[in-house]
Amino acid sequence: MQRRDFLKTTALLAAGALTSTSVLAQSAVKEIRIGYQKTGVLTVVKGLGFLEKRFEKDGIGVKWVEFSFGPPLLEALNAGSLDYGYTGDSPPIFAQAARANLLYVGAIPARGYGQAIIVLPNSRVKQLSDLKGKKVGVAKASSAHNLLIAALESQGLSFKDIEPAYLAPADAAAAFATGAIDAWSIWDPYFAIAEQQGRGARVLPIDRAATAQNSFFLGNREFTNKNPEIIKAINEEVARATLWANDNRDKVAAVFAEASGVSLGAQKISVERVEYTFGPLTDDVLKQQQEVADRFARLGLIPKPISVRDIVWSGNKGA
Repeated sequence: MQRRDFLKTTALLAAGALTSTSVLAQSAVKEIRIGYQKTGVLTVVKGLGFLEKRFEKDGIGVKWVEFSFGPPLLEALNAGSLDYGYTGDSPPIFAQAARANLLYVGAIPARGYGQAIIVLPNSRVKQLSDLKGKKVGVAKASSAHNLLIAALESQGLSFKDIEPAYLAPADAAAAFATGAIDAWSIWDPYFAIAEQQGRGARVLPIDRAATAQNSFFLGNREFTNKNPEIIKAINEEVARATLWANDNRDKVAAVFAEASGVSLGAQKISVERVEYTFGPLTDDVLKQQQEVADRFARLGLIPKPISVRDIVWSGNKGA
């Protein structure tokens, strides 16, 4: 989304705020439960207190629940212990294939620069084709999972040509540092940390046209359908936070460093790679997400094909 279009969208969202507020005052909801990760845009929203300020006058509290990556966050969203959350592109696909009780409610179109496939500096792996037969660490059902598959396919390789080691980020970091895995498909800030530690990780060349990835905001289906004005209000505040973040990247890095314990230097690197935009689920975004779903279905990583449009919120204005 171009910045001028984003500003227009944000202005339209803000214009509806007064109407939304009158509806929220009548809501039976007393607490909104938000799933976030330490360095996602929702951490900015949390740090700035936007949601607390927005809902205070309506007597609605905000509970923040932290997750290390997307799949467990969506498990909680499906179970009804969360109302709203944010993940990369792959977790919602695996969740939908498992009949999860959720809806897409917004998106961050992105270039995917905050993710990479990395190797140790002295590795003999110089390019993606050298990964054939090698053990590659990746978090299953994460955006890095899709990155790895798409990157391999862009070079004429198959996911079956490598040995995937399904590891959560913390476990993969340890395995990578000790050489227990040959490469690691990972996102920021873990990517930035690996670049800074020791002699620094080396990034394998990737065709970014083949691996650009979007991120998504999702709501629990029942909560979203019963409380559309709350979801709209949350989206308005997220849009406002992305505008602020885009113009205050040093402050964002400081917020992330404080929240995560990751060094400010690493966070500055990762923040500079982030796309701070917010928008509806446009035809282009949904087409790209469908391609990801089709990729996982073709490889048998989800049990059957799915249509991502089946779980797009009816309140979305871009589908």
